[in-house]
Amino acid sequence: MWILPLVGYLGSIVGFCFLTLAIASGLYYLSELVEEHTVIAKRLLTKLIYSIIGLQVILCLIDGFPFGLSLMGIVSHVVYLGNMRRFPFVKLSDPLFIASCLLVLVNHYFWFQHFSEAQHRSYSRMSSMYDQPDVPSFTEIASYFGLCVWLIPFALFVSLSASDNVLPTIGTEQPSRDVDGKNKRQGMVKLIVDNVLSAIGEVSRMAGWKKPEDRF
Repeated sequence: MWILPLVGYLGSIVGFCFLTLAIASGLYYLSELVEEHTVIAKRLLTKLIYSIIGLQVILCLIDGFPFGLSLMGIVSHVVYLGNMRRFPFVKLSDPLFIASCLLVLVNHYFWFQHFSEAQHRSYSRMSSMYDQPDVPSFTEIASYFGLCVWLIPFALFVSLSASDNVLPTIGTEQPSRDVDGKNKRQGMVKLIVDNVLSAIGEVSRMAGWKKPEDRF
């Protein structure tokens, strides 16, 4: 068969594009929702951080999770909590924000290493093919990563806002203001999506696919 594999590749590409658009649309909507309910979002995120810290303490004490990794996770969430000082605004050059981004990757790497080594040790101790390995299931591992590693950073990414000139200047402290003199917020997700769409439109105009007066 020659054509069917090509159809499969084409379908995979189209499906991936639709999935990407669906995720971007959902994040865009969540960003707008947080902008309208900032106080509730801040309160919810703060409670989530404390809840996950408590969950990591319980996992360490009862399920025997490594003390060092659990302590790293707790310290990371304390750092995430520091981003709530000027919520929902964020300064991209703030050391606390940069440290939060790095801690997400560090936590993911070391916890992935922990679960991989635990699985390898469990399988190496099996004496026969009928033995059951004493390792967490894929669902349990994925749930831990989703709740204790990625939930708060992802929620902060959706919730934090930047002023209109954050991306060009990378370090604007004060948010811009609208015609009424009120703070003008723009979610980071919305800012990224708008800039991506603007860049695509500019490339389309340069390539002659769109007229200059057309809007994307």
